[in-house]
Amino acid sequence: MDFGAKTICQNTNMPEINICNSAGRDATVSMETVATPLRVRWLDNNGRQAHSVRVLKATIDQDLDSLIKQNNGIEYVGQALIDGDPEIDFESVGTFLTATSRVYIDAKRELVHRINLFEIIRNPDGSEREKRPREVPPQNVTGEIPLRWSGIFVKRRDVIRKFLFANKLQLMHINGLTYDFLFGIAKDLEDRDSMMLLGAGPKNNQPLILRRGNVPYRGFLEGRTRGDKYILLLHLSNLEMKSPTSESTEAGE
Repeated sequence: MDFGAKTICQNTNMPEINICNSAGRDATVSMETVATPLRVRWLDNNGRQAHSVRVLKATIDQDLDSLIKQNNGIEYVGQALIDGDPEIDFESVGTFLTATSRVYIDAKRELVHRINLFEIIRNPDGSEREKRPREVPPQNVTGEIPLRWSGIFVKRRDVIRKFLFANKLQLMHINGLTYDFLFGIAKDLEDRDSMMLLGAGPKNNQPLILRRGNVPYRGFLEGRTRGDKYILLLHLSNLEMKSPTSESTEAGE
C-alpha cells in the first residue's frame, strides 16, 4: 500500500471505538475518515479550475401547486405563463447554495418539527413487501463492553468479491500505548493476508452502529505495516453480493 496516497480528514464528530486485540486486551482509540487526494483537475475552455456548485432551481411558492392556487385552477395556469413568468422568483432562482439543512413540510406547506420515519422493505421487482416504523438504535462501538476479537478471518481477495463497501475509517492511536496496540493488530492481520469480521454483541453477530440512528454496517478490519508505520482500516459494508440461485434463474427465464 502507498502510505502517502491517503490523507486523514479531521472530524471531531467521528466516534471513538472500544476494541479488543487477539489477547483480549482492549483500548479506546479514535477513528477518522479516509480521503483520497484529488488527482484529476477539471478545467474549462479558459483553463480555469472547474468545480461543482448547488444552484437554487425553484422556490416553493412558485411551483405548480402554488400556481394552481394563485390562479384558481389548472386551466388558468397556462394563460398566466403566457402573460408573465409567475413560475420564476427572479430574486432567488439561480443563487448559489452553500450551507443547507433538510426540513420537512406537511400538506399545508408548513414546517414539521416532529415526524415519524418508516422503513420500506421492497421485493427484487421493486414492489413494497413491508412497511414498518424506523428504529433508532443507539451507537454500540464506544460502550463499556469492547468489540470482541472475533477470530473470523476472510482472505482479502475473497472479501472484495463478496461484499460492497460503503465507507472506510482509519483507526488512530492517541498515545504510545495505543500505538503499540493498533500496530500489533495491523501486523497480525497483515501476516494472515486477511480481513477480520468485526461485529458488536457477545457473539460478534450484531451490526456496527457508529452514531445513534445511523445505518447498521458489517465491519471488516484490514491492517498493513511498513517498518514502524501502520495503517488499520475498518471497512464498512451493508450489501453482500450473491449469485442467483437456480430457482431464481429459472424464474427469470
